[in-house]
Amino acid sequence: MGRRYSRRTTVKSLPDWKDLSLEEQVAQMVVVRASGYLFDHQIQYPAWEASAQQLQFWLQDLGVGGVILLGGSAAELALKSQQLQDWAKMPLLIAADIEEGVGQRFTGATWFPPPMAVGAVAQQDLTQAQFYAEQMGAITAQEALAIGINWLLAPVVDVNNNPQNPVINVRSFAETPEIVSQLACAFIRGTQHYQVLTTAKHFPGHGDTATDSHLDLPVILHSGSRLQQVELSPFRAAIASGVDAIMSAHLLIRTWDNQHPATLSEQVLTNLLRENLGFEGLIVTDALVMGAIANRYGAEVAPVMAVEAGADILLMPANPEGSIKAVCEAVLTGQLSRERIQASLERIWKAKTKVIRAAQEHRNRVEASEGKFSITNSLSPLAQPAALATAASILQDSQSVGGSLPLPPESINSQPQLRNLIVVDDALICNFLGRNSPALVLPRKLGYELQLVDCHTPTPIAAMDNALETRLTLLQLFIRGNPFRGSAGLTPIAENLVKRLLKNEALQAIVVYGSPYALKRFLPELPPETPYVFSYGQMPKAQEIALEVLFSQSTLLNTVTYFL
Repeated sequence: MGRRYSRRTTVKSLPDWKDLSLEEQVAQMVVVRASGYLFDHQIQYPAWEASAQQLQFWLQDLGVGGVILLGGSAAELALKSQQLQDWAKMPLLIAADIEEGVGQRFTGATWFPPPMAVGAVAQQDLTQAQFYAEQMGAITAQEALAIGINWLLAPVVDVNNNPQNPVINVRSFAETPEIVSQLACAFIRGTQHYQVLTTAKHFPGHGDTATDSHLDLPVILHSGSRLQQVELSPFRAAIASGVDAIMSAHLLIRTWDNQHPATLSEQVLTNLLRENLGFEGLIVTDALVMGAIANRYGAEVAPVMAVEAGADILLMPANPEGSIKAVCEAVLTGQLSRERIQASLERIWKAKTKVIRAAQEHRNRVEASEGKFSITNSLSPLAQPAALATAASILQDSQSVGGSLPLPPESINSQPQLRNLIVVDDALICNFLGRNSPALVLPRKLGYELQLVDCHTPTPIAAMDNALETRLTLLQLFIRGNPFRGSAGLTPIAENLVKRLLKNEALQAIVVYGSPYALKRFLPELPPETPYVFSYGQMPKAQEIALEVLFSQSTLLNTVTYFL
């Protein structure tokens, strides 16, 4: 007789981990990177994202325990996550770096401004900021669950007290441990309505560095008392709030371990995090392919060291299959004990039990309201009006302005040659600036001619000398810390442009999207009357809100509508 399956029993059950072989147990400790797009020819990062055939082998044959996804639309992700779960031997942890909402990584869902925008609101109204942070957590968790993500690699609890930090920057809630703690805990509270996993990162604190660990190993020289007071405080608060996982940082902290980065340090992960702070949840490494680790340790050495240090989850090892073999060999030779592996499996199983229950409850809710479960009706929680309104409110409440605003219509209509000069990091990978983006469309309606500068623009300053002499310019700068750049923004190019425009009396107004540290560098140069708008967000809604303030909504409504 064939098996009978209930219409609702579509979520795989979890076997007893004790029944797994050593290789299967270790494979459950590995999380691999995959593209959120459905087809191989859409893969954006082939060095990191495996083909469908390779991915299926890892999940089906090796029994890898989780996947981290990037790219594609939210609807594609719903299909992709279901495909991955179907391939897998056992239910997967499916993770994503969605610190700014699901829409940050997967188009169509709600995209919030970065956490520091909420921190800016806290400077004026802490209660309102906590409400926003809790709403961000709840909306992010609900939308993640709807598309099959069960593990949020958020919130960031680093205290960004170094303006030159190239990788944390606006991803942090604030520059003080008190505000970071309160807002991170509010975010975690919000997620707990939907029972997805949360992650506090990057332990024991990546905020006070000027080196990007994606490229090299940052070194922290602070005393133990300073680290306890500042860096560790938000982690303590997150643990008390019930955070499910903590991600290690690739940092060398000489006070605690003069030899090994935190990710590979038993003193940091076991002695400090497990024993001293009493954390009982999952310890996950930051991506092991990052330069801070990959440039110093072999692809099969780092995973063994991380497990030995106390890590439960190996995130994005350079060679998943080799990593599994290396850890198994370390067990067989006695370098690692079986008890060490079993302790991690118990924690992984506890986390998986939680998200399996949540997935089944989600399916049951959809079936109860729609009569059956499908990808289409599962997507109904995405980008709801209330969620979009919350994101817009955070943008508005965190925005700052100065100078003579708004620009009077006559200052625009009387100018025959107006220029909209936009500076971005790399236009080729820019997910917030398309042909219909407000930063392009709204100035065009008012007669501005577009000029775009990015890292590919040849000799950008020299090429603009003549134009700068005569054309009144709206300067829009998209600057924030981003991984792999190695600096906190394109400020050298931007600073030169600001200086030249001011020298030639050609700067009509400036809009900065992203980093408040960039704005602080420009403000001393601006005449008091020069209009400026600053937004933490870079997404189209941030552009729309900023430019409505700059031009006034009435000016924009009176322009001719362009059909693109």
